[in-house]
Amino acid sequence: MTWAGRRTSTRTGRRAGESGTREAILGASRAQFAEHGYDGATIRAIARAAGVDPALVHHYFGDKESLFAAAMKLPVIPSEVITAALTQGDPGDSLGTHMVRTALSVWESADVRDAFQTMLRSALTSDHAAATLRQFITEAILRPLAAAADGGVAERTPFRASLVATQMLGLALGRYVLRFEPVVAASADELAAAVGPTLDRYLTGDIDRPKP
Repeated sequence: MTWAGRRTSTRTGRRAGESGTREAILGASRAQFAEHGYDGATIRAIARAAGVDPALVHHYFGDKESLFAAAMKLPVIPSEVITAALTQGDPGDSLGTHMVRTALSVWESADVRDAFQTMLRSALTSDHAAATLRQFITEAILRPLAAAADGGVAERTPFRASLVATQMLGLALGRYVLRFEPVVAASADELAAAVGPTLDRYLTGDIDRPKP
């Protein structure tokens, strides 16, 4: 899903103004996310910094996840991709295998690749960037994962989802930033077949909840 497809232009003659308003909101959101992180930045504060009503932020971008994705120039909404991965896929694929294949297809698309790698590199060199990325992943990715990964034991879902996140982020860092061979040379199908069963165990396998 591209952001061009999500833009709202309801009245002719206002497009220039709307474009300026959208850019003002995006500029304010980048500053707020940079200063306060994902959790600390609020729609109300972003609207105030942009000089607009909060309802206008929702009008153009929907929720905070969508606004963050737009500000970071991500052409997809992560929670929507996760939801699709959890509900669609080849009949022969396990859930974990399908999730790996879906993630790789998104990460390696021309529209996402540069922005995603920039976020990963920033998280490695900046504590603040790491915190922002962690907060965003928790809100946009771990929550929908946890909703599908209870394995019959609801109180274990945050732990299961976090394990999935460590596996997937490790794969992303190894393939795109640290560039470990032969992980870099492996095909998406090969990686899905190798990593998918691990995700399946994390999602629904027999895993003890860590003690407090």
